[in-house]
Amino acid sequence: MNAINTSVSLNMSFVRPEYFFITGLTGIPYSRYFYVFLFCTYIIAVIGNSAVLLLIAAERSLHSPKYIGVFNLALADFGETNALIPNMMKTFLFDSQHISYNACLANMFFVFFFTTMQCSTLVVLSYDRFIAICLPLRYHTIVTNTVMCLIFSAIWTFNAFMVALIVSLISRLSFCKSNVIQSFFCDHGPMYKMACNDNSINFILAKLNTSLYLIVPLILIVLSYICIMFALSKVTTWEGRLKALKTCVTHLLLVASLFLPILCIYLFASTTTLSPNARVISSSFSYAIPPMINPIIYVLNTAEIKDFVRKMFKNRSRPI
Repeated sequence: MNAINTSVSLNMSFVRPEYFFITGLTGIPYSRYFYVFLFCTYIIAVIGNSAVLLLIAAERSLHSPKYIGVFNLALADFGETNALIPNMMKTFLFDSQHISYNACLANMFFVFFFTTMQCSTLVVLSYDRFIAICLPLRYHTIVTNTVMCLIFSAIWTFNAFMVALIVSLISRLSFCKSNVIQSFFCDHGPMYKMACNDNSINFILAKLNTSLYLIVPLILIVLSYICIMFALSKVTTWEGRLKALKTCVTHLLLVASLFLPILCIYLFASTTTLSPNARVISSSFSYAIPPMINPIIYVLNTAEIKDFVRKMFKNRSRPI
């Protein structure tokens, strides 16, 4: 009888709120202008990444292993911006800061899923550069279109499973104290910390997620470039070294644009106490800026894409 009463009381104390309230920026005058700026980055990101996706799909010369990776990165950038920023505009520009429980979990899934794809794709692109420079004679037998498609199929499946697991475990938490999320979207960290019951599994998965998609990718990318530098040290001419390094510039810029802001946030958070507003501003920049500048980096630093764009404009400028 006591066991039944205990079970009933536990069920009654379990609280699943009908909705959550997302705070965003609080107490800052003219904060709407910040969201308008983010909306401008969204427009540029959508146009830029759509253009890259269409260019790679339309031009047969770009149907190569490297550009399968670039296509996946542009697709992840496109998905992440669409999962995050339109919802932010609805939330903060139109004073609709309440979001239903299920919609909140869906928002969390898509934002984190596409973010994990960005990190994973940069690792695959570093693998592509590693094979191209360290094993150039075997590149076309090791890195093929089929191999890259299989790698990305496995990554999309694994990341979807991991993010779905992390999000689904939120449903086991009881939010009996508060339903106010101190963030600009349904962020996993602020949400599981609001729970009244045991959230140790959520804590472990949050740390695992950080390791899998921040620490491990950075270690793999650094190791690949150590091997690349070692291989280039054996090249006799400076011209040969510079030519090989030039093929890595685009990838290094992409890595810097994605990982540096996130690393800075983690370092500041671990050494000082970030205010909610500072966390919102820094995190929103780290999510919004890379998808905006990545297409610019592709076009300005990739010879094949620049050549295709030049040809396209030349053909249009010819008289009919």
